[in-house]
Amino acid sequence: MKRTYQPNNRKRSKKQGFFSRMDSGIVTRRRKKGRKVLAR
Repeated sequence: MKRTYQPNNRKRSKKQGFFSRMDSGIVTRRRKKGRKVLAR
């Protein structure tokens, strides 16, 4: 049986990377709030 988690860095960064967060507006909200780390 195959394991469920098959890591793929390109796919991951497309979904939860910095630029996808920029597009969805998460980064700007976190900037406003004064976060030290905006995205991992």
